[in-house]
Amino acid sequence: MQTKETIKTLINDSIAAKQFMLEQIDIIEMIADKIVEAYKNGKKTIVCGNGGSASDALHFAAEMVVRFEKNRKALPSIALSENVATITAVGNDFGYDKSFSRQIEAFAQKGDIFIAISTSGNSPNVIKAVEYAKEIGVFTIGFTNSDGGKMRDMCDMCYLAPSKTTARAQECHILLIHILCKIIEEKLF
Repeated sequence: MQTKETIKTLINDSIAAKQFMLEQIDIIEMIADKIVEAYKNGKKTIVCGNGGSASDALHFAAEMVVRFEKNRKALPSIALSENVATITAVGNDFGYDKSFSRQIEAFAQKGDIFIAISTSGNSPNVIKAVEYAKEIGVFTIGFTNSDGGKMRDMCDMCYLAPSKTTARAQECHILLIHILCKIIEEKLF
């Protein structure tokens, strides 16, 4: 395949996935409303993911703490991928599968929101964090691919990106993050 054809195909695949997001407006709105409600009640968001999803978690937390479009009061949000020392210590002492659940134990409180990003929906360390969060009364929201993996039925709400292709699902997740940030700022400020 020629380079230009490859580029055109990838752009069209991305457009198709995002076009399908228009059919997911209800779940997107419900997720936004749940996060807004938590912030109104003085709670925080906690976000995690591996690899590119770890970067998405960092991105969301930064938008909440700093700003998306409005200069406004900082909103409490923690990305569990931000502390390399903690992740490697947990991995060494307890096993990598507990890298996020141990942090949920340290930082999460009943009523907080935990956003678990796993493109496959099957990442063992993300799954363990969801399980622990649910045990302590934290509301769980999953971002996965169209299959949803194990997280589909575990999370209180789960956004299924309309693609099984990792890159397309991640592109939908970042758009979802930007949509949520916009709605959160509009409703709170």
